[in-house]
Amino acid sequence: MSFIKNLLFGGVKTSEDPTGLTGNGASNTNDSNKGSEPVVAGNFFPRTLSKFNGHDDEKIFIAIRGKVYDCTRGRQFYGPSGPYTNFAGHDASRGLALNSFDLDVIKDWDQPIDPLDDLTKEQIDALDEWQEHFENKYPCIGTLIPEPGVNV
Repeated sequence: MSFIKNLLFGGVKTSEDPTGLTGNGASNTNDSNKGSEPVVAGNFFPRTLSKFNGHDDEKIFIAIRGKVYDCTRGRQFYGPSGPYTNFAGHDASRGLALNSFDLDVIKDWDQPIDPLDDLTKEQIDALDEWQEHFENKYPCIGTLIPEPGVNV
């Protein structure tokens, strides 16, 4: 019977929600991420990251300082109608450091990755706090890297 289930369902565990949307989402510790496998893992170009914005794909990925986090279970914050929706599918580092939700702090996928070398100590401290928050709440699933010939 398991052979038929694997054949029909591709070995996918149908009893679990791979997006994490049905979980309670109340835990703020890394324990909530243990045992759950990331939906996608590896390197992301800004172009590929941009697709995971909650609109084009149900999954929501956000990059901070080159690390990509699966924030799908935080859809109420980062999804299409959430207060941080501008960060979905993007490198949110500058916006988080500046505490700004303006679109002009978010780079398009065809622009170079922001080096953040002009941030003040206070802005870096704010970004450190945000990154710690993401580390504790969402699984890190990959790395944001420049796309050759595009983000240079």
